[in-house]
Amino acid sequence: MKNQLWLALLGLVLMTPKLWSQAAAVQTDVLKQLQEIAIVDQKVMMPMRDGIRLATDIFRPKGDKKVPVIFSKTPYNFNSWGDGEQRNGTYQSALEAVKRGYAYVVQNERGRYFSEGDWDILGPPTTDGYDAVDWLSKQSWCNGKVAPIGCSSTAEWQMAVVGLNHPALTTFIPQSFGAGVGRVGKFYEQGNWYRGGAGQMLFTAWLYGVQNDVIRPMFPKDATQEQLIRASRSFDLDPERARIDWSKGLAHLPIQDIIKNANGPVGVYEKMIRRKPNDPDWYKGGLYHDNMPIERPGFWFVSWYDVSSSPNIALYNHVRATAKDPNVRNNQYLVIAPVLHCSYKRATENTIVGERSVGDARLNYDDLTYGWFDYWLKGEQNGILTKTPKVQYYTMGLNKWQSSEVWPPATAQMTTYFLNSGGKANSLYGDGKLSTTAPAKDTPDAFAYDPQNPVPSYGGNVCCTGNAVQGGAFDQQKMETRNDILVYTTEPLAEGVEVSGFIETTLYVSSDVKDTDFTIKLIDVYPDGKAYNLDETIQRVRYREGYEKEVFMEKGKVYKLELSAMSTSNFFEKGHRIRIEISSSNFPRFDRNMNTGGNNWDEAVGVVAHNNVHHSAQYPSQVRLPIVKKSSVSMSEK
Repeated sequence: MKNQLWLALLGLVLMTPKLWSQAAAVQTDVLKQLQEIAIVDQKVMMPMRDGIRLATDIFRPKGDKKVPVIFSKTPYNFNSWGDGEQRNGTYQSALEAVKRGYAYVVQNERGRYFSEGDWDILGPPTTDGYDAVDWLSKQSWCNGKVAPIGCSSTAEWQMAVVGLNHPALTTFIPQSFGAGVGRVGKFYEQGNWYRGGAGQMLFTAWLYGVQNDVIRPMFPKDATQEQLIRASRSFDLDPERARIDWSKGLAHLPIQDIIKNANGPVGVYEKMIRRKPNDPDWYKGGLYHDNMPIERPGFWFVSWYDVSSSPNIALYNHVRATAKDPNVRNNQYLVIAPVLHCSYKRATENTIVGERSVGDARLNYDDLTYGWFDYWLKGEQNGILTKTPKVQYYTMGLNKWQSSEVWPPATAQMTTYFLNSGGKANSLYGDGKLSTTAPAKDTPDAFAYDPQNPVPSYGGNVCCTGNAVQGGAFDQQKMETRNDILVYTTEPLAEGVEVSGFIETTLYVSSDVKDTDFTIKLIDVYPDGKAYNLDETIQRVRYREGYEKEVFMEKGKVYKLELSAMSTSNFFEKGHRIRIEISSSNFPRFDRNMNTGGNNWDEAVGVVAHNNVHHSAQYPSQVRLPIVKKSSVSMSEK
């Protein structure tokens, strides 16, 4: 699920004929280079245990030497006779892998393009991955070792399949893999579908362009490989849909009809939008849940401005803590980059994420990836495990890579900052303060949340919402003029402060409705007033006691609310201020709570909620920041 894929497709649409010709020439040149060194075996219909066949392209070195397999499974179209980032990228990836002595295999998920069967995002059987690894490991040209790699949709299936413990699956490299994480610890995201029980709207926009219609063209099951290759030159089964202005399209109510209203395909969205966070169907498909064992070394890649940094890092920590084999526990490595979803290699000497420059955030990902594969798949003693830190993370503000043996860094100490005000923390111009001293008297801050006029998402940790939300750090000052945003800010810092780790939040809230949401953002405020967002989260109050049940509010009663953890590594320079924003909406990053206590997904009319945030000795609303007292060791090389 790549936000960047939408941008790439738009760029392709706007290409001049000359540029189209140049792109085709590059693709042809890469294919010629590949054919010189590789056996190219396309449209191999790999059989699964239930008889369904998955379309697979195999690129392997010429000769008789047995080689390991790098395996990518995707819902996207990689038909090499077309044009596009995903398709051209397949040849490039295959060429690099073959040059390095690997077979590169790319396969469409069940029900996608030439693959048979019915597609269900977040729901394909894990046996498909297991069967593919088994088939590949038994080929005469394979050395018996297979490793999956990929970002976003090509990463999400990996964890649950690794949990099946196939002996040939030797290691794995998941990147921006949050939509494969069902439940880990306190996170019940069910593959990024939820955050804190509120719906994440990324899937609405993404599924419009990706999900299969209930009726789709297919080739005959008895079609031969030769026939399929010939057909792929003319037909790639890739639907072309109308471009949607999602900045308006996501506002349609009820939510269940958004894709229908856009004249989109009828598919899995209509059934999935009705699922609650602990619906049994989440546990039937390919999502990873934390009762599944992972007993393979892994190299994990996360980014600060992705949709699911916290649950991704939580899964990394979970594997390090729970793997039975000490060698597996000790061989989990993590990289956290200051970029958007799947944008690791887009870092430059001056990496700008949104509006904020975070400096030179480059890292040699190819060396890390192939160093890892060479060690685990070929047995090369290249020192990758000793020269690579367990955790490499980029600290914004300091604008440098740092390293640690654990996450959060061992020197991080949780420091509590309390919310305080005279009852008028509304907007940037209010009296909200953030300090280490707890207030004695309760002077709650009140605001009205109208689902017909929600707080717009501005920047943030997002993916795949089309033009509705642009991810990254943006100056929030204009947003903070709204009275339905509570703003709490420290005094200017007397010395710089590094915050690296999980940010925890406890709020004491009340309302006059049965159910509502509470949102939070963490902000770095510059001396000139610019306020850059770092991370954000939300909590639907009906799920405050867990996701197995719904418990509604009583008017005026104060409730304790624990929000899901945010994550960052940011250095707040001397003179900067730390700020949090609290509201009840962040739309369309998250769906709007209609405040009725109803289903939400089938409601077109909501009610205005009059919400309160309490702060006192009795109601100590607070954020807890992991402050690093002494900076971690900086990396000498990038």
